[in-house]
Amino acid sequence: MKIDILTIFPEAFVNALNFSMIKIAREKNSVEFGITNIRDFAEDKHKTTDDVPFGGLEGMVMKIEPIAKALETVTRAAGDGERKIKTVLMSAAGKKLTQKKLEEYAALDNLVLICGRYEGVDERVLAYVDEEISIGDYVLSGGEFAAMVVVEGIIRLLPGVLGNEESSKNESFTTGILDYPHYTRPREFNKMAVPEVLVSGDHAKIKKWRRMQALKKTVLNRPDILTNTNLTDEEKRFIEEVMKGETGK
Repeated sequence: MKIDILTIFPEAFVNALNFSMIKIAREKNSVEFGITNIRDFAEDKHKTTDDVPFGGLEGMVMKIEPIAKALETVTRAAGDGERKIKTVLMSAAGKKLTQKKLEEYAALDNLVLICGRYEGVDERVLAYVDEEISIGDYVLSGGEFAAMVVVEGIIRLLPGVLGNEESSKNESFTTGILDYPHYTRPREFNKMAVPEVLVSGDHAKIKKWRRMQALKKTVLNRPDILTNTNLTDEEKRFIEEVMKGETGK
């Protein structure tokens, strides 16, 4: 697939797109990146991409003209209408990014990410995009790092990028709950031992332990996502015990 990023700070992506799994994906031709400087489409000699907001108040707002022109150029270059393409504005006011949304993006031929800055972008930009996405309930100075979160989330879903294709199928949110605890050598560190069940060799018990521990972590850290999870009667009783503080480690 190809991921195009529209930004006024293209230098932010020079090293960010050239390490770890992202580098592997590029070397395997699983992904191609296009970085477009929005300033190149500004009309004045100072390459101005922001202006004061109508109605007063503080801050600056990104102008619509440079963004619209940059987006038009990028989408035109994407080719014919048979390619699956989506344009996304990174914005604190957008819908929250989810694993399901990342899976949807990973199936596209072309994804265009627009990085906002300052107080935001001219609202009319929304007429040119398919979605407005936020990576969480907080505010950043711009959309560059938010775009990198999207990129990282997509890359690991592309075929052949991860060393073990099963890895991404058992992670937090992919299964509807958070991931279970992980352990590796040494078996004991500072009197903290790996749970005996994990070294028992009993795969059925290990599988059940991981499921229960994943549920426990979800109850403690993200109980809001449990509403969409199918639970057995035993799991429901276990969750009640967790909520009452009746379960140990």
